[in-house]
Amino acid sequence: MRVYVLTRLATADIFDVWAYIAEEDEGAADRVEQAIYDAIEFLAEAPLRGHIRPDLTCRPLRFWTLSRYPNYTVVYRPDSIPLQIVAVLHGKRNIRRILARRT
Repeated sequence: MRVYVLTRLATADIFDVWAYIAEEDEGAADRVEQAIYDAIEFLAEAPLRGHIRPDLTCRPLRFWTLSRYPNYTVVYRPDSIPLQIVAVLHGKRNIRRILARRT
């Protein structure tokens, strides 16, 4: 199994997602957080599963939308070893602007 690493900002993203949902329902927050980590592990096994989004960035990043929670997207570097998770974002956020600020 291929391993992965989360950037400091991706770790903060996951915490922010959890905290936002937990304001209403901690159980739901736990389920979404687990789905995020499950998706990351799935991607680490075969990083080309995601898709590119030239409309959002010209960088060599791939995107994976969670099937069970389609509002959330994992952004990662498919060519890095270990797989580097750059962001975990809600689809209504300005993803283009957020990624432009992250290296």
